[in-house]
Amino acid sequence: MFILRSVIYLFTVAVVAQLISLEGYQSGSVAEYSEHSLTEHLQDMMSFLSCLLFLYVARKDAQLNIASTLLAALLAMMFVRESDSLLDHYVFDGAWQALVGLIFVCVIVFLWGRFSSIYASLKAYSQQSSFGTFLAGFVAILAFSRLMGRASFWQAVMGDSYMRIVKNIVEEGIETLGYTLILISAVELVIVCRRRHRELLALK
Repeated sequence: MFILRSVIYLFTVAVVAQLISLEGYQSGSVAEYSEHSLTEHLQDMMSFLSCLLFLYVARKDAQLNIASTLLAALLAMMFVRESDSLLDHYVFDGAWQALVGLIFVCVIVFLWGRFSSIYASLKAYSQQSSFGTFLAGFVAILAFSRLMGRASFWQAVMGDSYMRIVKNIVEEGIETLGYTLILISAVELVIVCRRRHRELLALK
C-alpha cells in the first residue's frame, strides 16, 4: 500500500508539472501565467480540496479537531486570496479581504473557550508523518516561491533579455508544487485518521 501511494504521488507531481507547462507549449512567448491561467486554477482547486480534507479530519478525529480546523481555515484563506481578482471583479473591490476577515472571526469564535487545548492538538498533528510534507509545501508557497520570483533577481540574471514570463513561471510553478505537497499531506492525514477510526471500532 505504501509503494502504491508513493507511485500515485509521483504520478500526481508529474501530471501537475505537465499541466503547468501546457500554457507555455500552447501560447509560446505570449504565455502570461496570469491569475486566469490553468496553473492558477490548479492552485485554487488544490487549496479548496485540501481545506475540505482537513475539515473531514476535524470532524472524525477529536485529538486533531482543533489543529485540522485551523489548517482548514488557513487553506480557506489561501483559496480566497488566490481568487482575489475574481472576487474583486464579480463581487466588489476588497471582497477577498472581507472574506478572509470573516474566516478569521469564525476561527476565533470556534477557539473561544478551547485555547488551552490548542497546543495539545497542534503537538498531536506535528507527530503525524504528514506534518513534514505540509510544512514543506507551506514554506514553498509563502517563502521559497516569493524569493525565487523576485523581479530584481531575474533582471540581474537576464539583463536586457529579461522576460517577466520567466519569473512568473518559476514563481507560480513553485507555488503549485507547494499546494500539491499540502494536498498530499491532507490525503495522508485522512488515511491515518480513517485507519485510527477503524482500529477504534474494532476495539469496541
